Amino acid sequence: MARSKQDILQELKDRRVRFLRLQFTDILGLNKVVELPANQFEKALDGEIVFDGSSIEGFGRSEEESDMLLRPDYNTFVVYPEDLEPSPQGPIARLICDIAYPDGKPFEGDPRQVLKRQIERLQNRGFDNLYVGSEVEFFLFTRSPEGNPTIHTPDRAGYFDLAPTDRGEVARRAMVDILHRMGLPVEAAHHEGAPGQHEIDLKHTHALEAADFLATFKFVAKRVAIHHGLHATFMPKPIAGINGSGLHFHLSLFKGGENAFFEPRGSLEAWPHQLSPTALQFIAGLFEQAEGLAAITNPLVNSYKRLTPGYEAPTMVAWSVSHRNAMIRIPKRRGPSTRAEFRLPDPACNPYLALAVILAAGLYGLENRLTPPPPIERDVYDLSVRDRRKYRVSEMPGTLREALEALQKNRVVREALGDRVYKDFLQAKRVEWGSYRTAVHQWELEQYLAEY
Repeated sequence: MARSKQDILQELKDRRVRFLRLQFTDILGLNKVVELPANQFEKALDGEIVFDGSSIEGFGRSEEESDMLLRPDYNTFVVYPEDLEPSPQGPIARLICDIAYPDGKPFEGDPRQVLKRQIERLQNRGFDNLYVGSEVEFFLFTRSPEGNPTIHTPDRAGYFDLAPTDRGEVARRAMVDILHRMGLPVEAAHHEGAPGQHEIDLKHTHALEAADFLATFKFVAKRVAIHHGLHATFMPKPIAGINGSGLHFHLSLFKGGENAFFEPRGSLEAWPHQLSPTALQFIAGLFEQAEGLAAITNPLVNSYKRLTPGYEAPTMVAWSVSHRNAMIRIPKRRGPSTRAEFRLPDPACNPYLALAVILAAGLYGLENRLTPPPPIERDVYDLSVRDRRKYRVSEMPGTLREALEALQKNRVVREALGDRVYKDFLQAKRVEWGSYRTAVHQWELEQYLAEY
């Protein structure tokens, strides 16, 4: 049920909340907050809090035009559990905000607004929304005596292991408990394949709420880890030689309250695997735009250390109804649960921008009535050259630089981002690549210093 200003003011009073955080994200997906005392609550709820956007990544403007407004979304209101944010001053609450110009016009560089624009496009085509379930993988590492993160893990467990109780297992359970008390619908949690690696799955919800949940989840995971003397990282590949962390999105479109991806009359000839024309067109859009999506869904230099063969991460554009090494997989469940699992993204991405460009790619498939190639029913790495042509298999970018080049060539993704976000994102990532390219790494010293 929609929240109102008076509802929130009353709850703030009843629960004796002393501080309210107005939360937003920069274009890199990092959470930012402005924290306000009780005498500013009503002004905050009226969307009248001004902040200086000139120092925020992607929000930079001239000194004369740096003021921006924080416009709270009442439906994101939550009071933090006291064991998440212990505070002698009293409880702390949070609202996620949209960014606006002083005249109230939405700020086109706000990642949340970028996603809202694509949702509006979808709804203008008669759909209810894009629904998203998220599988979030992350690592829990120990901290040094000085409190700095290490890459040492508190366990040696593997997939679904019930290891001897350790801080990683206890911390993951605490995360699930706090997320539940904050109203985030957790579906499952378990140990992942690599030592120290964990997964928490969030139930499907509409795209904007799914992105809000992911932003909240990252904060909760990091905060709970600190309470347990650990460091939670969403870095895609923190350790060479083991699996990296992905962010798998389970995607479906709903129309008139029904799953538009499901076709109960499906046959191999007309609607393969009970997938509707809508599902196949959406999949085809993802298929055709995948290379251009990569810079947004996999935004770090480190992201491409994960996207290498042999570590359960997709390196080629392919789809399947059975094999998990395909980029797009169709889980077996049908009916309301019919969905496409998009396995490319990693958890370092900005969830608002990632879901925006994914939706734009799917809309491209719908608008152009695209047809995907046949699904692959065997390991993509076993395909002959002839079969790769048949299934239109292509390789994904292998570095951030290649991904940025693909982004520059991709009209669909660029238009979805908007001119401002595209230019600011590209500039930030060029700086990141340049810094990486010119740095001397430990591998180079080990390989060359003595030899040459």
